[in-house]
Amino acid sequence: MNLRGYRMRDEPEINFIPLIDVLLVILIFLMVSTTYQRIRELQIMLPEANAVKPEMKPVEVNVGVDAHGNYVLNKQVFRFSTVEDFAALLQAAAQDGKDPVVIINADAGASHQSVIRVMEAARLADMPRITFATRLPGS
Repeated sequence: MNLRGYRMRDEPEINFIPLIDVLLVILIFLMVSTTYQRIRELQIMLPEANAVKPEMKPVEVNVGVDAHGNYVLNKQVFRFSTVEDFAALLQAAAQDGKDPVVIINADAGASHQSVIRVMEAARLADMPRITFATRLPGS
């Protein structure tokens, strides 16, 4: 004898929509809070300056100089040997681009001579357009 009667039993179901919403919020939070750096091989504290962003995107050759005299070019850290060798490395990094720009990412504590070596190598490599990477005050 069936005392309970006939009742339809609901099948338990897992609702994935709230789970997807939570995962998307976490993903957006991680994307917003993550900082991206061009030069990750050296710990560089850039000097401060106000600047206007350029309109065109020329070929860029990024050179990093840290406070200890280490250089980085194409994600490879190396010690300075001669200006001529460094000029050859700059030319190879430019990859025959039209009018490349050398961007010097020098630490605020880097020696003046280290920066002058990069500038001299750029002159020998026939790359007269040189700029310095800085950060905005307070950032």
